Amino acid sequence: MKTKIGVMGSAQGPTMSRNDTVMKAQELGKWIAKTECILVNGACPGLPNEAAIGAKENGGFVLGVSPAFSEKEHVETYKSPENAYDLILYTGMGLMERDILNIRSSDAVILVGGGVGTLNEFTVAYDEGKIVGVLVGTGGISDKIPEVLEMCHREMGDRIIFDKDPRKLVEKIVLAVKEMPRVIYEDERVTHGKF
Repeated sequence: MKTKIGVMGSAQGPTMSRNDTVMKAQELGKWIAKTECILVNGACPGLPNEAAIGAKENGGFVLGVSPAFSEKEHVETYKSPENAYDLILYTGMGLMERDILNIRSSDAVILVGGGVGTLNEFTVAYDEGKIVGVLVGTGGISDKIPEVLEMCHREMGDRIIFDKDPRKLVEKIVLAVKEMPRVIYEDERVTHGKF
């Protein structure tokens, strides 16, 4: 099965006005596609959509997890794009609940820029033990993750991976996912091991 990498980040705000950050988001999508991973995001505008565009332009598969109940609500109410997606799951769950489904559908997540919504996505991914990549230098909450963890008295751990280069970050994430122990269910007993 292909690795699913979630891209979480700024849907709007100051990081969206930085051309270098938009380019990095597109480059991130490109390398997710080139490593034959599936890009998962919240089917929202902004940096996650820029990553989706980068993936599609490079032959990748993009899954959007929309907060909307329908395509009409997705476009009209949430003002969200649909052109860079192979499949959009219309959850009807709203923004916050959609985030949980988005993260749980991903093997790892990458943060790019971001504000309070991205902070929420980070904390959910962190608490659920997901591998979290941080695209350094993209502004917003992404550049504050070490401070957030220190303030919350949480360990950095080896599941949080930082890099300023989109290609290197994706390569590190893919390797980390492959090396991550999987949970195997046998007769309602849980054992940890690698497939």
